[in-house]
Amino acid sequence: MTFRVRWPDGTETSCYSPSLVVHDHLVTGAEYPLAEFVERSTTALRLAGERVAAAYGFACTSALQQEADIVAAAARHAGGAVRVVEMHPPLPVPATAAAPPASSSVQASVVPAASVSAASGPGAAS
Repeated sequence: MTFRVRWPDGTETSCYSPSLVVHDHLVTGAEYPLAEFVERSTTALRLAGERVAAAYGFACTSALQQEADIVAAAARHAGGAVRVVEMHPPLPVPATAAAPPASSSVQASVVPAASVSAASGPGAAS
């Protein structure tokens, strides 16, 4: 995945992670104090690297390099905030409710009880 950040001086950097775990540590549109951003992003990249190592048996040099690049970029700033501009791919939005099957031939009809008894009771108009 990639995530784009805007540094305190306004410059933007596109960053790479081999895992979507970054979504657990950063939020698109959020601003983090510089030190907190470094902590969150390096933690995410270390976890991403561990996932690669567990799956493939070797370290992910891309995650290690991205971590080093973030630390170096942060060192060029005296403070301020880092904004997470974009993360791609975004996390999927969970479905809120399942739709009924499109081919359903049975439809329920609900008639209020008061309507039924009034229409069929004594004195009903014909």
